[in-house]
Amino acid sequence: MSQSFSLVDSLAVSDLQTYLSRAARVEEGSVRLIGGSGVLAVYTAILYPRGLLDQTPTVLGLRTFAIEPGAGFDAVVPIRSLLDRLARLADAVAAGGDASSGPVEVRMPLEVSTVTWAGISPPRGGWTTVGETTDGLLAGVSAAGIAEVAEAVPSGTGEQLVQRVRAEVWGRPIDGLEYVPAGAAFAAESLGFLGTEEPVTILETGPWTRLTTKRGHTLVRRQAWSLRA
Repeated sequence: MSQSFSLVDSLAVSDLQTYLSRAARVEEGSVRLIGGSGVLAVYTAILYPRGLLDQTPTVLGLRTFAIEPGAGFDAVVPIRSLLDRLARLADAVAAGGDASSGPVEVRMPLEVSTVTWAGISPPRGGWTTVGETTDGLLAGVSAAGIAEVAEAVPSGTGEQLVQRVRAEVWGRPIDGLEYVPAGAAFAAESLGFLGTEEPVTILETGPWTRLTTKRGHTLVRRQAWSLRA
């Protein structure tokens, strides 16, 4: 029997759809759902190493949503299957003529168990603010990186070369933010977290760095040194 959770209303369904659709355009794989205490944490993978020699940084997106209280869960499901279910729910709500009233139950697809990045759990607490940057800087880094990858990887190039180029470009530190790889900017832009015209807060705990805006969080697993060291 599949698990389920209830988003507070259909507007939250639409918001989750948008977030997952953006993530699926970059990495059409799986999504990790952690629910408990009335909060749903939705983790998506934008970049991660595909093998022992792959130097691609692990970069995840995170959005949180209010859900109806219930039993806690931690599940990894196919992102496209969940999107299909959300689309059907949105259509059903629209057909009912009231697009915002009442909780909406979402039944999760069957879990998958072979997702390497989902075994790496960013901590929920213990974060320390270490600085800030601008969404304009991150958007510029993302655009430059996308152009560089496109130029270096012509169509028809083998997957191994593509991954090597992506690892080099997105693993490169951002000027002035030496502990934040360019892949974090790519993730924040791809997931729609930028464009707020407000400072982007940079936090750290252990081997993790987090870039936070009011639209979401970008998580980077880095070497275990402190930005304050």
